[in-house]
Amino acid sequence: DREFFVNDFHVNKLHRIHSYEETEMTPGGKGINVSIALAKLGISSVALGITGGYTGRVVVNELRKISDLITTSFVHIEQETRENIAILDEVNHTITEINSPGPEIDSDTLDHFLKRYEMLLSRVNCVVLSGSLPRGVASDTYGYLVKKAKEKGKIVFMEVIDEYLQPSLSIACPHVLRPDLRAEKVVMGKKLRELEDYVRAAKELIKRGCELVVLSYKIKGDIVATKDEVWHLTTDVEIDSSHLLGIGDTYIAAMIYHRLNVTTEDYIQTAKFGYVAALAKTRKMKKEMPTMDEIKSVAHHCKMEKLE
Repeated sequence: DREFFVNDFHVNKLHRIHSYEETEMTPGGKGINVSIALAKLGISSVALGITGGYTGRVVVNELRKISDLITTSFVHIEQETRENIAILDEVNHTITEINSPGPEIDSDTLDHFLKRYEMLLSRVNCVVLSGSLPRGVASDTYGYLVKKAKEKGKIVFMEVIDEYLQPSLSIACPHVLRPDLRAEKVVMGKKLRELEDYVRAAKELIKRGCELVVLSYKIKGDIVATKDEVWHLTTDVEIDSSHLLGIGDTYIAAMIYHRLNVTTEDYIQTAKFGYVAALAKTRKMKKEMPTMDEIKSVAHHCKMEKLE
């Protein structure tokens, strides 16, 4: 991931970066971002995926430098790992993202990854499945990964776009689902416009077998559902849209922390902790997990309204 911090960014105009503080390059990918966030919370994880070429080796080497709590287990190929670019503008409150396509994955590489994934399941308590699938990988692959993890008794967290959500849920449902609505406000093929659409979609996903569903609603809010209730989480503070990069990964990491460290089985409180952590992250522009003190400092700004 490469971030450029450019105030008053405009298209069709030359923008110069004058210092290294105005740009940042870090290992990226949604699952990797969650591993980095978990390490900051003191939780160890295994980062698993497919990396390629020189860029892929850099990603793995830099990831290992971040924390001893991160173990890497990547399948390496020759084609180059893709690069994602984000331009963050605090003046116009925007994030402009350009994501490369990445290499196409052949069946042998995918089989190698799947075997490694199944082998590693015995070493973990939770599994995070998130991000885009490489070209050449079937859209229902996440469903297969969920099924294998649940067969081993693991708690599964998933954050994916609707293109993968529909075919995957026909195979298996994760315990915790936070659909990725950044590009399109669509769940199970249905456009989300009004609050009622979000509530209906969340309840449908619960009926399919999820235990907790979190739907991002506008900039400030989330619709959170379990089999027993539906809540609207929001805040009384203003949020700068240019500070939203990485909040989904922060949200997932914080929910995992809560499930592993708090004895309560209350999924609503798990979602609330994720929301508060994401809120704390929005105080910074950089893609960075907040500390526990920073999370606690904004907890009182989370407002909860029971809808059903």
